[in-house]
Amino acid sequence: MKKNIVLFVLFILPIVAYLFFASGINSFTKLPVITPKIADFGEWKSLKDEKVSLNNKITILGFSGSEILKNRGNFFNLNEKIYQRYHTFKDLQFVVVCPLGTEGDTKKVVDALGAFTDVSQWHFVFASPQEINAYYNQLKLVGKLDENLGTPNVYIVDKERNLRGRKEKKEYKEGYNTFHPADLSNEMLDDFKVILYEYRAALKKNHNATKEL
Repeated sequence: MKKNIVLFVLFILPIVAYLFFASGINSFTKLPVITPKIADFGEWKSLKDEKVSLNNKITILGFSGSEILKNRGNFFNLNEKIYQRYHTFKDLQFVVVCPLGTEGDTKKVVDALGAFTDVSQWHFVFASPQEINAYYNQLKLVGKLDENLGTPNVYIVDKERNLRGRKEKKEYKEGYNTFHPADLSNEMLDDFKVILYEYRAALKKNHNATKEL
């Protein structure tokens, strides 16, 4: 009898545990869509005077507001917790929407990040206050921009321009607060990994796996 118990613990129990956890992972391979098919940026230009598009990119989307220099710590948190770990993926970009007139302060933030980070996947695009408000409103989010046209939250947008997050009432999550490093290290990192897993699984299924993701 004791021999059977020992065999069960050594061989059967680990298999049962593996199947249990594997089934849990497989049931959570999709991050829900909060807002489908959000608008692209159109003719908005970046700090490098380039057009930036959401199409065919996994995008971390933010809104700096006019006090970007004052709130630069938020970008350093995001850079440390998420960007530095994943920025080498070609299909990923970090895009921040900024008000026209903040180009000088924005460049100071980029230069500060560039002192210790490859900032090639950071993109700061500029628009008028009216354009920023209209763009944010079409995201159809619960959260709002502050009086300076900014928010500490960033959002995950997939390659099809769907804004993704958590839809269940108990843990509804449309954005991730860059002011709190723990929010980035835990909830955002978990959800971001789900997006990456989703695309890797699709690539593998289509036999097109690459190092881009």
